[in-house]
Amino acid sequence: MQHALIVPMAAHVALAALLYVLLTIARAPAVWGIGRGADGSNPWAGAERRISANLSNQFEWPLFFHAACLILLDLPPAPTVMSLAWIFIAGRILHSAVQILTPNVRLRGIVFTVNFLAVLGLWIVVSLSV
Repeated sequence: MQHALIVPMAAHVALAALLYVLLTIARAPAVWGIGRGADGSNPWAGAERRISANLSNQFEWPLFFHAACLILLDLPPAPTVMSLAWIFIAGRILHSAVQILTPNVRLRGIVFTVNFLAVLGLWIVVSLSV
């Protein structure tokens, strides 16, 4: 039987995979010439930088999310743990959208704080369960 925490963990993997696809599309004009502007420029150059930065972000703080989830797999999936996991995933999706689609660093920081607190909450649960 699959542990319920596997689903939000897989959702984060799916987000990272989607970002790789978007990055490939954004780089296509520069790498393969597909979609290049009439002047030879890459119309997605600005988005490419934001997507690349966001993809890098998926391997920073989320590492602590996955580590906490792996530790918590030994316990039954408590509602608090599941809520924190899904808050983190929703926050990661929103963080990606804000970082890629807007230059709003303040909003991105607020969304990151939600992600940050959700993972800290998971680690509090981990700490209390040992």
